[in-house]
Amino acid sequence: MEDVLDVYAEPYDEKRPVICMDESPQQCIGDVKEPEPCKPGSPARQDYEYKRNGTGNVFIACEPLTGQCRLDVTRQRTMLDFARFMQALEGRYAAAERIRVVLDNLNTHAAKSFYEAFAPEEARRLTKRFEFHYTPKHGSWLNMAEIELAALNKVCLNRRIANEAMLQREVAAYERDRNARQAPIKWRFKTTDARMKLKRLYPINPKNRS
Repeated sequence: MEDVLDVYAEPYDEKRPVICMDESPQQCIGDVKEPEPCKPGSPARQDYEYKRNGTGNVFIACEPLTGQCRLDVTRQRTMLDFARFMQALEGRYAAAERIRVVLDNLNTHAAKSFYEAFAPEEARRLTKRFEFHYTPKHGSWLNMAEIELAALNKVCLNRRIANEAMLQREVAAYERDRNARQAPIKWRFKTTDARMKLKRLYPINPKNRS
């Protein structure tokens, strides 16, 4: 946890940008009966019955200090999907010496995925470009990408998304709006706060506590 918080506390460095990455599964749900639009004196109506049209996955990477983000929709969340998303993300930071990424401990979130997806030379190149900082177990709330996912769900995905094409459109619209606004995330939880509020979780000798 303190490793992640230390990364968050650093000032912006375009040579070593900090990116928060996460992903979220999404059900595609369609209507069985055509919804009725609102009319004067009558609200819109949607039948409770629905049909499942498969699932998708939303990858998100946000740069908290600049307010920029990238989102991609995939059908699955495999090693190959993760590796391709990270490769595309790396292309946005050609001038960076090292790209630091905060992410959780999902088994696909590792350099081994690069070797599953690409030739060894490309896999090694990507491994050297990225520096992974993992949130602790049960501590995924430390990943600021979860804030972006919550906003995405509230703004775009809190209703029935009928199919993958619709999911793509909604996600792309959110990405355009988010990047145009360039609103940074103001992270206020510091290491000193963690040591006070979460001290029961720290493996520190009680005699050394102040």
